[in-house]
Amino acid sequence: MAGARVIPLHNPERDAARRSRHVEVVPEPEQQQSATSDWERRLTDLLSFARRRIAGDYQVDEFGFDRDLTENVLMPPLKPLYEKWFRVETIGLNNIPEAGGALIVANHSGTVPLDALMTSFGIASEHPAHRHMRMLGADLVFRTPVLGALARKSGQTLACNPDAERLMSSGELVGVWPEGFKGIGKPFKDRYKLQRFGRGGFVSAALKTGAPIIPCSIVGAEEIYPMIGDIKALARLLGFPYFPVTPFFPLLGPLGAIPLPSKWYIEFGEPIRTDVFGENAADDPMLVFNLTDQVRETIQQTLYRLLTQRRNVFLG
Repeated sequence: MAGARVIPLHNPERDAARRSRHVEVVPEPEQQQSATSDWERRLTDLLSFARRRIAGDYQVDEFGFDRDLTENVLMPPLKPLYEKWFRVETIGLNNIPEAGGALIVANHSGTVPLDALMTSFGIASEHPAHRHMRMLGADLVFRTPVLGALARKSGQTLACNPDAERLMSSGELVGVWPEGFKGIGKPFKDRYKLQRFGRGGFVSAALKTGAPIIPCSIVGAEEIYPMIGDIKALARLLGFPYFPVTPFFPLLGPLGAIPLPSKWYIEFGEPIRTDVFGENAADDPMLVFNLTDQVRETIQQTLYRLLTQRRNVFLG
């Protein structure tokens, strides 16, 4: 961290340069490009990254987001998981604005929060502006050694309204999973049935900043670790919200921790505008409740539609 420059969250010159860099069309490599040249390019990128780290030529924002580390170290291992293992297909990426604050609200499932990682990777790699989604996480994430530090460096922050409002006011794309542990740790028999969305804190944050809310529906994550039991005593001992039992874990040990290769679909719905309700809209509990219910119902109905179109859990 020594030598790193702390930069403001919102910098017009930096943002303009980044957008122009992403808009540039890079020609696809020719088919005859050899594997050797590909490895040479990767090695060159790795050496360039190492030189920047040694020289302290990288930037970190107020929340600890290290873009250089995220793009060169943390994201590449997710690519084979996204493209080859889960074969994720994204729908409606055009509903995510290319710039400006916005809030993505998604369903949560899968026992382990891989759905959040796959959603974030999909936006960063496939969206025209290659935006980084700043995910709001539970305090357990940031209390966990190593994981907490990596979460901060990858752009995540605590799931609280002040942080969400600061990010969206600065033009960032924010992601939230309002079901929390109730969604990710629900039994397999309740798959694709949305849990409560809390008190609508995410809607209040969006109303205060005028950021659009984009419903996100994820199909496929429910099947990666079918949760058939919960060892509550062990969960309390370890300080976890649950300790999952699946058909393969803990029976098969580390092998049981390999996620099943289900076929994924991630659909981003039409944005719900919040800048049309007036200055003090966030103080209206009925409006907050209605918008929360609208977002939840939109996600639930989209899940049902995607499920009816899916022929096979693993083949799609």
